[in-house]
Amino acid sequence: MSTSFDREPTRDEVDQMKGLVLLEFGASWCGHCQATAPKRDALLDAHPEIIHIPIEDGPGRPLGRSFRVKLWPTFVFLRDGEVICQVSRPDPDELREGFAALVNPGFDPAD
Repeated sequence: MSTSFDREPTRDEVDQMKGLVLLEFGASWCGHCQATAPKRDALLDAHPEIIHIPIEDGPGRPLGRSFRVKLWPTFVFLRDGEVICQVSRPDPDELREGFAALVNPGFDPAD
């Protein structure tokens, strides 16, 4: 489920979010973001319990800087406001592992 805000949430608001949340930092014109979208959409369809919050990022945007975002897309996987993992420009396996880590407590992609 994608959620849109009329404004970018603050870091405090993100830290207080309950449940499974995926923050996605990027830009609509970003080729890397567009290339990742089909895999992201398929994984979101398979996990409707995850709240997806796309964030239009750019220089000086405080939420992206608070997560040290430098590349797009950057995915931040949160459970009850706690970062489970964060990946930038992930390949399909890295993206799938991020989703698995989020929905399966104790999942370790290194295993």
